[in-house]
Amino acid sequence: MIFIAVKFTVRPEQSDKWLDLVADFTTATRNEPGNLFFEWSRSVDDPHQFVLLEAFADDEAGSQHVNSAHFKDAMDRMSGAVATIPEIVNMKVPGNGWSQMAEVQPRG
Repeated sequence: MIFIAVKFTVRPEQSDKWLDLVADFTTATRNEPGNLFFEWSRSVDDPHQFVLLEAFADDEAGSQHVNSAHFKDAMDRMSGAVATIPEIVNMKVPGNGWSQMAEVQPRG
């Protein structure tokens, strides 16, 4: 699978609007056949930073994603809201989604 983590630092006046700004993009990406997950989180240390964790089944799914109309539209809209160039980690990893963590188990 292709695993991608992206940090977006947005302009302070855009922070409370960010998730609305990316809502259509999020929905469209989650509906792509090769998307495994697409999840947003907000930093607990910086209220203007959002982290996106996403994964795609293979190179073809990743290529279809970045060549989609919703991707191109989102990149244009995001460019007007970010304060800095986003930071990204993009790598191929074995598997096809999340695994369970062995070290932590729910207690009765």
